[in-house]
Amino acid sequence: MGTDGEDERREADQREASNGSSGERSDPRGSESSDRVSSAERSSADRSSGRSPREDGEAASRDDEPTFPSVPESQTDDDEAVMFPESGSAAPRSREGTDHAREGAVQTGADDASGDSCSPNTCTCGEKTADVSGQDKRVATDGDEGTEGSRSSSALRADGAGAANVDEMGELGDLEFTEPAENVSQDVDNGAPDVRVGVPEGADLDTPEYSIRSQMNDIETPDEKTWFMELDEAVIDEGRCIQCGTCVAACPSDSIGVGEDDLPKLVKMCTGCSLCWDFCPRGGMRYERQWKITGGEDNVKGAGDPITEFSAKVEDDWTDGAQDGGVVTGVLATLLEAGEIDGALIATESEEEAWKAESFLATTEEELVENAGTVYNQTLALGNLDLKQWEHKLPDKDWDDLSLAIVGTPCEIEGIRALQDFDWDYQKQNEGIRAVDYTISLMCTKNFNYYSLMGEQLEEKRDISPDQIGKMDVLNGKMMVYDHDGEMIVEEDVENFHDAALKGCDECADFTGFCSDITVGSVGSSDEYSSVIIRTEQGMKAWDLTEPKLDYHDLEDKSAVGKLQGWDKKKAFESLERPFDPDAPRFIDYKDHAENYGTALNPHDQGH
Repeated sequence: MGTDGEDERREADQREASNGSSGERSDPRGSESSDRVSSAERSSADRSSGRSPREDGEAASRDDEPTFPSVPESQTDDDEAVMFPESGSAAPRSREGTDHAREGAVQTGADDASGDSCSPNTCTCGEKTADVSGQDKRVATDGDEGTEGSRSSSALRADGAGAANVDEMGELGDLEFTEPAENVSQDVDNGAPDVRVGVPEGADLDTPEYSIRSQMNDIETPDEKTWFMELDEAVIDEGRCIQCGTCVAACPSDSIGVGEDDLPKLVKMCTGCSLCWDFCPRGGMRYERQWKITGGEDNVKGAGDPITEFSAKVEDDWTDGAQDGGVVTGVLATLLEAGEIDGALIATESEEEAWKAESFLATTEEELVENAGTVYNQTLALGNLDLKQWEHKLPDKDWDDLSLAIVGTPCEIEGIRALQDFDWDYQKQNEGIRAVDYTISLMCTKNFNYYSLMGEQLEEKRDISPDQIGKMDVLNGKMMVYDHDGEMIVEEDVENFHDAALKGCDECADFTGFCSDITVGSVGSSDEYSSVIIRTEQGMKAWDLTEPKLDYHDLEDKSAVGKLQGWDKKKAFESLERPFDPDAPRFIDYKDHAENYGTALNPHDQGH
């Protein structure tokens, strides 16, 4: 109930209001008739005054006898003792009764019909305001929901529902965490992981084919641009790729890499520069024209136009593990020793898969000897001329001053010669391509797909594991396989392994490596000797340096080399779908190739 003093002040206030008093007052209470104090201000004044709700039975109606809040007399002269509410604890303001009032606006406790308000001892809004001493401070919790205006500046949840996991005194309670699932899919709908969920009915989310290009403003792919897609369509997808790596080396944007199947693969956007197509020995490069460009007008007949030919072998103990006379290893070791080269890109056996060849840069004689011998699958050698890949093995000098030798099949040497003929930027492979000063070609009738040869032909059909094999050789039309004790375990016509051969090899007429500095093989020489054909002045220089270490004589059977070269050409003429013409332009337009081979023009536009 109110005190007598309060009743007297209230009556005085009412008299002052009825006499039309102006806004000038000695105490801070408002006049509803003149100043329209807002409900939020009244609520704030009630909480500041410390008055409790009326309990004397006088129900003060807002329309009849409005009740005005008053400020209690201070018991001290110290202004610091006066307590003001924090801005965060003030009740929301109501616009009811104003020109901008919104229907359904939130009302505060001071504005309701009962006129109830909060005091330090009594709370109707669900929040107990701190007293002057700051004691008895309570934090709003989830249990406070439903009490309008519940707020806490210390632990207020963003959703207005109070603090979670906190009791009314602000103490953190026990927390419960959901254990993470183990060994189960996190797919919430338990459906297939590659099936889209929540797709609107009738929506088509399939990715459109590249043929959409031709439907956009009737724009078609220009015929003069050739893309990797064309190379893929005409060579790789057709099984004609010979895995030489020339397309990888030629790409000026490093857009072509090597896939897990050991075939060229687009790894980023193709720019349509045409170089991968132009330099492919099974695509845009007329390899027989390259023979004449490299070796001259006479370098197209028989086994080419060599300077001289020998049967030779290296006189050293390490040749037991080499192929035939070990001449390739001997030449490379001599060039390294003489400082003519800083390294040689050769083939090495994979550490993970027996008898699988991989590219390797040898920079010492020990590395050369360790990798002597022949492995019968391609390494995409030209795709491994990125010098950064071998930087840890190369001497500390400018890359422009480096000199390398490369050992490869005739198609790989055709590729490197063509690349070197043009002063273009080949990006990652550029310095490596320019650094190749010596080329050694291995006589080759055909090469094999590793998994088809070792897996299907030898292991599955003949029950010979790659781990059992100590040496392999293709000689006189025979495939010969030896174990680690030197005992022959397979001797069959090489034609029996035709299914494992690379299909593109059938189109090759270059058995003896017309574009190389030196050609080395076994045809035309007796056992333990290698046949050596010197083709260029650079090859002659390498021979002169190596000659003191060699046991050699004139090539024993030149006719054998010529016959096998003739057989290789005949087979190529039968397999080639285009004319064999050493005098025609070096590069073949994709359109011309497509007319001969029946491949699609602009496969982009046909949804390849």
